Amino acid sequence: MDLLLFGIQGSGKGTQAKKIAETFEYDIFEAGGELRKIAASGSELGEKVKSYIDEGELVPHEIIMNVVKESISSRNPETKILFDGIPRDENQQKDFDEIMQELGRDFRCIQIDVDTEECIQRILKRAESQGRADDANEETVRKRMNTFLEKTMPVIEAYKATGKVDLISGDGTVEEVFERIKLGI
Repeated sequence: MDLLLFGIQGSGKGTQAKKIAETFEYDIFEAGGELRKIAASGSELGEKVKSYIDEGELVPHEIIMNVVKESISSRNPETKILFDGIPRDENQQKDFDEIMQELGRDFRCIQIDVDTEECIQRILKRAESQGRADDANEETVRKRMNTFLEKTMPVIEAYKATGKVDLISGDGTVEEVFERIKLGI
C-alpha cells in the first residue's frame, strides 16, 4: 500500500520520508524531484516541464498531474510509493485520487503533527546551522506555513473523514518520531 506523508514545514517530514523509504522499501515521489527528472528525460512532457522551469514559472496543475500519472505508471505495480508534497491542495487531491483509483493503487496517510511555533524555531535554527537562505526569514517561513494551513490542511481533513490518516506526534528526537511512525506502518 502506498503512503502519503503530510507535515507542515519544519515538522521533520523530509527526514522521516527518507527513514521510511529505507526501512520499508518505498520509492519516494517528491514532486519537485519528479518534475526535474521528467524535464531531463527529453520526452514531449519533459520538454513542456523544462520550458516552465527554465522560465522560472510554476508548472501548471494539469502538467503536474500528468507527471504524477506518468511517474506512477512507469513504476512496477508492486513497488510501494511514498508521496511527499502531493497532493498540496483540493484540486490536486481530486485528480490524485482519480489517478490512484484508475491505476488500482490504494494508500494511507501519515500526518506528522508539530506545533507551528516549534516548527518556526526548528526552521530558523536549521537556516542558521546549514546556511539555508530560504529558511532564514521568519516572515517568509510563516507565509509558507500559512499556505500549508490554508491549502493542504483541507486535503488532510478530507482524508481524515475517510479514516485514511494516522496522526503522529512530531515532538521529540528523529528516532522517537520514527518509532511512532513505525507502529502505524
